[in-house]
Amino acid sequence: MKNIILLAFVFIFLNSCAKNDDPIAYEPIDYRAVNDEAIQAYIAEKELDAQKSDSGLYYVINELGDNKQPIGTDDVTVAYKGYFLNGTVFDQSKSEGVSFNLQKVIKGWTEGIPYFKEGGKGILLIPSHLGYGDRYYNGIPGGSVLVFNINLISVN
Repeated sequence: MKNIILLAFVFIFLNSCAKNDDPIAYEPIDYRAVNDEAIQAYIAEKELDAQKSDSGLYYVINELGDNKQPIGTDDVTVAYKGYFLNGTVFDQSKSEGVSFNLQKVIKGWTEGIPYFKEGGKGILLIPSHLGYGDRYYNGIPGGSVLVFNINLISVN
């Protein structure tokens, strides 16, 4: 009888371990619809003349700039101010800007910066799926829409 009970416990234990019901398993959250509504409300409130790309990125070109226009693999120098829709600033470069390769930044920048030419200025409104996603990242809450004032100083 003890052996049967022991076998039953072993069977239950092994069965429960074999299941993939991990309570810590991560289920991603899709903020696209919520982000899009928030961005559209922001655009209306600020009376911006924004364009929307197929990916869901919104951009405003205040000055197109002239000369060279980058592609998504170029090195660029950009001065920027990053903030949330409520106006809270989370990052800002110095006026001389910062240099980086467009393949090493968030998707919203890789796509958005090439809308400008050198000297171009404008705004990128980046939904979370093109920013930092649905998880907290370095002071940025998951699902956050990011707004960047952009000045493309140069294509290097």
